[in-house]
Amino acid sequence: MVRLRGMILIVLGVLFLTSASLFAQEQLPIVNSIEVKGLKRIEEGAVKAKISQKAGEPLNNEKISEDIKNIFKMGYFEDVKTEIEPLEGGVKLIYVVKEKPTVIRVEFQGNKELSDDKLKEKTTITVGSIADTTLIQDNATKLKLYYEEEGYWLAKVVPVINKVSENEVYLTFQIDEGPKIKVRQIVITGNRAMSAKKIKGAMKTSPWKIYSFIFSSGYYKKETMSQDIEAIRDLYYNNGYIKVMVSDPEVKLTPDKKGMIITIHISEGEQYRIASIALAGYKAFPEAQLQKLISSAPGNVFSKAVLKKDVTAITDLYTQHGYAMANVFPDITPEEAKKEVAVTYKVEEGDIYRIGKIEISGNTKTRDKVIRREMRLDEGDLFNSKLLKRSYERINNLNFFETVDLAPKPRYEEKLLDIDVKVKERATGFLSVGGGYSSVDKLIGMVDVTQGNLFGRGQYVKLTGELGGKSSLYQLSFRDPWFLDKPIAFSADIYRTDREYIDYNRRAIGLSFGFGKELREFWTANISYNLERATIYYVTAGASSIITDQIGTRVTSSITPSLTRDTRDNYLDPSRGSRNSVYVTFAGLGGDNKFVKGLIDSAWFFPVGSSTIALRGRLGYAVGLFGQQLPLYERFYVGGIYTVRGLGFGQAGPKDDTGEYIGGTKELIFNAEYIFPILSELKVKGVVFADAGNSYDSNEPIGKLRYTTGTGLRWVSPFGPLRIEWGYNIQKRPGESSSKIEFAFGSFF
Repeated sequence: MVRLRGMILIVLGVLFLTSASLFAQEQLPIVNSIEVKGLKRIEEGAVKAKISQKAGEPLNNEKISEDIKNIFKMGYFEDVKTEIEPLEGGVKLIYVVKEKPTVIRVEFQGNKELSDDKLKEKTTITVGSIADTTLIQDNATKLKLYYEEEGYWLAKVVPVINKVSENEVYLTFQIDEGPKIKVRQIVITGNRAMSAKKIKGAMKTSPWKIYSFIFSSGYYKKETMSQDIEAIRDLYYNNGYIKVMVSDPEVKLTPDKKGMIITIHISEGEQYRIASIALAGYKAFPEAQLQKLISSAPGNVFSKAVLKKDVTAITDLYTQHGYAMANVFPDITPEEAKKEVAVTYKVEEGDIYRIGKIEISGNTKTRDKVIRREMRLDEGDLFNSKLLKRSYERINNLNFFETVDLAPKPRYEEKLLDIDVKVKERATGFLSVGGGYSSVDKLIGMVDVTQGNLFGRGQYVKLTGELGGKSSLYQLSFRDPWFLDKPIAFSADIYRTDREYIDYNRRAIGLSFGFGKELREFWTANISYNLERATIYYVTAGASSIITDQIGTRVTSSITPSLTRDTRDNYLDPSRGSRNSVYVTFAGLGGDNKFVKGLIDSAWFFPVGSSTIALRGRLGYAVGLFGQQLPLYERFYVGGIYTVRGLGFGQAGPKDDTGEYIGGTKELIFNAEYIFPILSELKVKGVVFADAGNSYDSNEPIGKLRYTTGTGLRWVSPFGPLRIEWGYNIQKRPGESSSKIEFAFGSFF
């Protein structure tokens, strides 16, 4: 009986609770409509997408609370609340929002070292943005970090919001840049196998020195430091330390807060050697041929650089024989116990591809054929990466375009590779009017009209006029690299020149024309004819016999064959390759002067990181024929910006009895340059050079040289290369200056 009574009580309790719940639900009103008020710039649909409370459902306080949170998270509103109004047996649910004001102006105040434009690049908040406090503070932090990256570690950035109206604000970033903090010391810890000096030598970041302003060094830059950390890792990888770990730099300011100390921690690990070399996946070429391309060898210390070189060599072999999609993956398996690695070069050959369509775009002036004739690949040819690279170099060396891009686009099913040649035209016509001063010509006025791409045909025409205190020049030049649309170059010049020397004056008028033919890739043969009428006059009393014997007018009729091999990657500013030429002039095909004049000219360029080493040598020889003297104006004058810098015109050579430099019948010149970037984006470079050279009279042996050294600036400007160089005369002689500053506008060395 007791058990029955208990069960009845339980059932009655459940029925009571159920009825109470149903009664509570019946008491909650139904939401018949949902509205959003207060919107001015934000779309209503964007807000409603965040609302989980639906019309037709009972009012749910938990959902409404969550909806308010989600609307706040959108970041557009200062305030969000809800209101309820009766509506047709239910309620209308109203979300009332207050939008954050809009930023109508962004300003920077206090910045002097970094321009507004540079700061704007680092901010994401712009005019029209919502004045979100979090976003504004994030942008202030970004600006602070940017200043730190540029070396201003004490910089302060404070955002100030100025309210203009209820819905609009000005945003001002108040900046206190502070001084630029110099790197005082770089500390390397944990290194045993590599000296600190060697590690620092791999880095671009370096302590500040008195000459640091020249190279923009001596300051901490985050991007440069990231590259330095990678360079340190590569230094170890290239010496077998494959487990090396390099920490992020620790930066601390010195007590006076004028400098910083950078500490880099290194955990070297053990050195690994190569246990074995293997190849896998190859079919197109025999293993012996591939092995010849591999520089790594068992027993050698493992080197990432050598491994990369091997991968490139194998890949190039495939891509130069049609395998456009070939890839080589090095698989490195360490053997911890022996501290060795097994290296396997896994080859994915892919299919052989041919050239599909070659399409040219971006050339608004230059005709398609001018670009197409520089392509070393034709439609239907086997793909060849080497010829594709050479095509780029040839098009770029036209100097008609700011940018050149050759983009291969594969058609996998057809095994074809289309090539999109995209160019951006540059100005090729110039009018220059100016003046200058040189120690030889004194004041000079210049007018130069040049068109390097006449009518878009690739033809070159130039009209030059120079009038100076001691010289004048008038010249008209024409070049056509494809004469009559044939692969034959044609050139023609007509000129008149006058110059005053110390003991005599010379006036000349002449014309020349020539033809050239590309014999094979990189090799060109030329032959030119020159006819010149020159007069030596106003010879001073007491001048040497070598001058007085040539008083009067003489005609030179000469022919000059030449042979050139040019593999430079860029004609204006080369970083690799060479240019080797041989010229021989024969005079005596009619006319009065009879002589032979030859020149061997060899220049080589070697990349060293982002810098270049340039070496050049010249050997010249000339002699009069049939008992005639070599004309004064055909002798070799060594000294000046084009030969031995730091010396005056002809100073490295023989003199006559009166002390006048008369040039030599032989010359020997050597130049060595180290060229490094200063402002890469503006194509400004610095150069340090050493020159040696001399000219010799017919009775002197070739041997003794004059030596100079110096430095300078190079700029590949929109109007052509400009060079300014200071040369120091190491072996100063009586009457000579100890140094010279010279400038030139034209091709580099």
